[in-house]
Amino acid sequence: MASFLLLLLFLFSFLSCPLISSTSPLQTPKHYIVYMGSSRNDHKGEEGARLAESAHWHLLSSIIPSQETERISLIHSYHHAFRGFSAMLTEHEASLLSGHSEVLSVFPDTVLRLHTTRSWDFLDAQSGIASRLGYYQHHHSSLHDVIIGVIDTGIWPESPSFNDDHMGKIPSRWKGVCMEGFQFNKSNCNRKLIGARFYDVLSKFPGSPRDDAEGHGTHTASTAAGSPVANASFYGLARGTARGGAPSARIASYKVCSENGCSGAATLKAIDDAIMDGVDIISISMDANSQVEFLEDPIAIGAFHAEQMGVMVICSAGNFGPDAYTVSHTAPWILTVAASSIDRDFQSRVMLGNGRTIKGSAINFSGLTRSKMYRLALGEHVAINKTLVSDARNCVPDSLDSKKASGKIIICVTSNQDIPTTDRAFAVESVNAKGLILVGENTEDETYNAGSFPLTQVEKHEGHLIFNYMKFSKKPVATILPSVDVLGIRPSPIVASFSSRGPGNFTENILKPDIMAPGVDILAAVPPVTDEPGLPRGTSIFGIKSGTSMACPHVSGAAAFIKSVHPHWSSSMIRSALMTTATISNNIGKPLTNTSRYLANPHEAGAGEISPARALDPGLVFETTEEDNLRFLCYYGYPQERVKNMTKTKFKCPKKSQEELISSSINYPSISIGKLDRTQAAQIIRRKVTNVGSGNASYYSRVHAPKGLLVKVSPKKINFDESKRKASFRVLFNGKKAHKGYHFGHVIWSDGHHRVRVVFAVNVE
Repeated sequence: MASFLLLLLFLFSFLSCPLISSTSPLQTPKHYIVYMGSSRNDHKGEEGARLAESAHWHLLSSIIPSQETERISLIHSYHHAFRGFSAMLTEHEASLLSGHSEVLSVFPDTVLRLHTTRSWDFLDAQSGIASRLGYYQHHHSSLHDVIIGVIDTGIWPESPSFNDDHMGKIPSRWKGVCMEGFQFNKSNCNRKLIGARFYDVLSKFPGSPRDDAEGHGTHTASTAAGSPVANASFYGLARGTARGGAPSARIASYKVCSENGCSGAATLKAIDDAIMDGVDIISISMDANSQVEFLEDPIAIGAFHAEQMGVMVICSAGNFGPDAYTVSHTAPWILTVAASSIDRDFQSRVMLGNGRTIKGSAINFSGLTRSKMYRLALGEHVAINKTLVSDARNCVPDSLDSKKASGKIIICVTSNQDIPTTDRAFAVESVNAKGLILVGENTEDETYNAGSFPLTQVEKHEGHLIFNYMKFSKKPVATILPSVDVLGIRPSPIVASFSSRGPGNFTENILKPDIMAPGVDILAAVPPVTDEPGLPRGTSIFGIKSGTSMACPHVSGAAAFIKSVHPHWSSSMIRSALMTTATISNNIGKPLTNTSRYLANPHEAGAGEISPARALDPGLVFETTEEDNLRFLCYYGYPQERVKNMTKTKFKCPKKSQEELISSSINYPSISIGKLDRTQAAQIIRRKVTNVGSGNASYYSRVHAPKGLLVKVSPKKINFDESKRKASFRVLFNGKKAHKGYHFGHVIWSDGHHRVRVVFAVNVE
């Protein structure tokens, strides 16, 4: 109480200082976030909230001119796990606040971007030990209650994926609420959907926890923890039993998005609330428009304090692949997820006039049949004029002649990869063509949903078969058949090309992304889709979506599953278990690849594809502590005064703080060296492991390193017994004989039963 009164006294004295200046007519107030570090917990509950808001209000009053008192208003007040607020400020006022001793950072609110029947079965099959996973998932009574907080666009509570049959009482530790809003009552929550909040975001619609029309939040929530729903499909496609990764887990929904995007300030408030409410895991499938440093990133700030409070935060890596340095959420206290395919494809075949069938991929519900065929025409042959032949070849809008194209199936190539499939389809459909065959690599990864328009995409080899048929036929004809789903596609999984790649923009000494999970063509719950143009008649309450947004809740569900079996494991132990047991081979036993058919590296796939069943029994885990995370901030370059205000402990930055020390000083379950100088001495990385397997065990190391890079582990053998559960080891890296650039490999620790794999990425200069 005394420290809080001192703070108020300081704030009142601050009011008397001549810091207030009139607003420049050129400075328009904008929404800013003011971050003030770790919560002091002087007061809790309603009294704590009232006193915190009062302190924030007085601080805000100290910098806003008295003639503009109407602007002295808090949009959000953060006071549970950390301190701060958001408000409308001018650039000058934000600058004044940033110089205050109680303030760690001030930054503009950002608009964050939003980044299943088969996917979980596929992961089970890939693990090779699916029976264990099935046992745990179907014996809910033996599992510990886990609560997943989904921060997203809201939720459609009526979905059968949120049915609470066979679920027990809501855990007594749950302190959250079910906020009422437009078409959303307390009765919409149940023992599965135990809480729902929504926040003030700019929207033309009334406030409510209810999901928007896009269905992003419903989709991610049901992927993570949806109840099993038999006979689920998207108008007959992908039919099967839809379920989440942790069907026994509870869901709490936090709506921070509107049709205008997702608010960073609201997201930070949602993280603060979720921690207070009692969630175990927070799942966030969004990122900022531009990458910002850790203490100006609302998700990184919130996740740091969530980790302090024992709450795991899992985020999507972003959809800006395949370019390097595009990965989001690179802080070591966030588990960052890349996206991959599963072994299912939606195929729309082309039947040629000579009886040959060509395999193609697309989602279309066309009414074309085998009984009637239509003339084929190349795009360049139906160009509106000679100057647009190249555009017509690629189906660029406004390049096709309706008189020439009407009633025909048009064939276009995808050599110009800057043109979205949506635009190509529009170009052909707008000239009354009967259908579209696209020839070339599908650079968009996810299967294109053409609705009722007959469209399919074929690879170059299949395209040449069509071209040859046309060359030797006087009147070439074909038809495009409606889509069917095909299982057992090989090879799978494949890294999605849209999945953002590492290394991280701000430091290359933490390997990101961390792990990979299914994110292509995922079927999960959505709000009802009824009689929409281009879709079959009727209603679908399941939809197919792609993105790292879909991969993230797969890992959230897997983490919840592990937490339900090992309730006392920390966030870092669960992260380690998922990473060190991840698979690096596909369903034909070969190394993972990307869509260009090259071997996938850790900057694309992280440690590999999640294997939830294997992660239940990892053998060894790497525990990353709060002190590790604080040292990371010191080594990154933040000053001692800012870092110590982020913790309640008496922490001091190491005397020697430089970025190169991040690699060795953070006990992370992977290794990344941003710069290994060939002319200097070898670099030594230190790690510590905790034995969570049998008490008496001996682990032996094995190194898989690329040619030229010398990698040695010391000691080569680690022994554990009942009195010794922890051990340290060193990994030496020498790049004297290696070529410049990144080198990838891994170290495996094995006791004959467990295989603990630690991937590394080393940049030799």
